[in-house]
Amino acid sequence: MVFDCDGVLVDSEIINNTVFAELVTRAGLPTTPAQSIERYMGRATVECVAEVELELGRPIGFDLPAAYEREVLARQRDELTAVDGVRELLDLLRAAAVPVCVASSGTPHEIAFRLRVTGLAGYFGEHLYSASMVARGKPEPDLFLLAADRIGVDPADCVLIEDSPFGVRGGRAAGMTVIGYAALASADTLRAAGAEHVVTAMAQVPPLLGLG
Repeated sequence: MVFDCDGVLVDSEIINNTVFAELVTRAGLPTTPAQSIERYMGRATVECVAEVELELGRPIGFDLPAAYEREVLARQRDELTAVDGVRELLDLLRAAAVPVCVASSGTPHEIAFRLRVTGLAGYFGEHLYSASMVARGKPEPDLFLLAADRIGVDPADCVLIEDSPFGVRGGRAAGMTVIGYAALASADTLRAAGAEHVVTAMAQVPPLLGLG
């Protein structure tokens, strides 16, 4: 079982996209949190920065990824919580001895920090995989193929939970079964990206996996 981190395990996407929108606006491209969610949610920061610079036609002029990580982690230290129902899902998977891992566009430091703050780190151990570990981030399949390889499961036998169309497309390209979690992105958007199932609450996931 493969989990995205932001928005799937931890309720971080509003914070993330608010900060990113503020920084992109500071760089000279006025952006709202809603626009950040639509354009950038689920993607690696460095790839988003490259896209912003292309649109601006010039370098941003400051280290946006470093500023993003610093400001996001400062806010999340006090505000971040686990997604409702995800702990119960992880307990069921642990009881059934299902291998689990994280495949996230966040940096290794961001992933570890968010899981530690929310008390979820113990479920995953060292199985935390970042887009920084592969040549191409979401929506390419590289990260998901790496994650499947590291936990020793054929991608075709993996189920992935994702909340962004970029992540859904990457999981499908890797050959995984994808469950879309429609928290910020709409159910229609996730289905259009290729999600076989769409849920609006983590409590809806166990029946899809044959767990009760």
